[in-house]
Amino acid sequence: MKKAALIVLYALITNQMDAQFIKERSLNLSFGYGLTFPYEEEVDIINSGVYAQAEYVLTASKWIAFRPYAGVLFTKSNGTDINGNFTPYKATTNALLLGAKARLTFPIPYIAPYVESGIGASIGRFKSITPYSERDESGIIHHIPFSLGLSIGRNHNLDIAFTYYFQPLVQQIAGALAIGYTIPLRS
Repeated sequence: MKKAALIVLYALITNQMDAQFIKERSLNLSFGYGLTFPYEEEVDIINSGVYAQAEYVLTASKWIAFRPYAGVLFTKSNGTDINGNFTPYKATTNALLLGAKARLTFPIPYIAPYVESGIGASIGRFKSITPYSERDESGIIHHIPFSLGLSIGRNHNLDIAFTYYFQPLVQQIAGALAIGYTIPLRS
């Protein structure tokens, strides 16, 4: 019985070596308008800044891609709430973002909606000061990336997305309205 299991395992492994799981490799560069806001819905604070990210895209099929990423997000407070009134409250992020996501795409010609999520780490400084809590953290914290977007064009090389990073330790959401471009890599 053990020999049969080993033979089957060996056959599966060697057969898998000949198969190519990843169909395409590419590089996606995204830039955008960065935003940070606290978890509390009652607090009208949104602080803005800049966002940039690079992803190494491993496409398994038209539907699924794996995307390790590295990016930066810098937001700062201008001392006002979303109505332009002075406020001492803020939610800011100055961080390097690292992690991996999986993207599920609906491959419609010329426009392909997608959703993606994964796990990652933010390295930097984070402040969330609201009427209900005060958090000022530096270092490495985990985050959960989540994006909704559209890939546009004949080859779906251009994308527009709402991409956000939920940071539970500092009770804030950081992210961006981003535009990206995918560059195919030849192997």
